[in-house]
Amino acid sequence: MDIEILREYCLSLPGTEEDLKWGENLCFMVEQKIYVLASLDTGTLTFKCDPEEFEELTARDGIQQASHFAKTQWITLMDYDVMADGELKKRIAASRSSVIAKLPKKIQEKYSQQGEDSSK
Repeated sequence: MDIEILREYCLSLPGTEEDLKWGENLCFMVEQKIYVLASLDTGTLTFKCDPEEFEELTARDGIQQASHFAKTQWITLMDYDVMADGELKKRIAASRSSVIAKLPKKIQEKYSQQGEDSSK
């Protein structure tokens, strides 16, 4: 996967917005909450993970605890090719879902309705 495919995928997810933050970091957000951060400087990719999978993920080559993010909840891929495209897309979607789950119930409902509409 490369930055353009990543960008296209993230923007295809309902409610996703992008913004450039902290220098050269392309952030993908839902309701102004980041779920993926792609560093244009270093080529790394940071996203939220299931805390129960954190140890397993960081034990893999090229994956580490994300700096400046909640411990055991965010990981950084040192290169886009550390994960196969399918797994990466699945984990990005899970990161987005995890962020949405922490939003107020009314906003969560908006995204669950969008999910139902898109599956028809």
